[in-house]
Amino acid sequence: MRSETPSAAAAPTDDSAPGDGLVRAGAIVFIVGAVATLVTVAPLFLGTEPFPTVAYLVSMLMGVGFLVAGAGVLRSITVQRRRARAVQAATVQPR
Repeated sequence: MRSETPSAAAAPTDDSAPGDGLVRAGAIVFIVGAVATLVTVAPLFLGTEPFPTVAYLVSMLMGVGFLVAGAGVLRSITVQRRRARAVQAATVQPR
């Protein structure tokens, strides 16, 4: 009896949808911005010298990452809608 699971020698399938890369990249950029934000706020609580302006500019990456991830989600939605319309058009047959 054959096993229902694919063998280890089988080629891996690519399950990533369009926009997944943008969401991953946006998440990484967001995390970098969030860490930078925590670092720039820390001197306020510790009573030390504030960081230079560059550190505050890096903390703006948090918003950029959010926008990039949102663009990835919108791209994924667009592709899924196109596929759904194509399937619907293929199943509906004219009389």
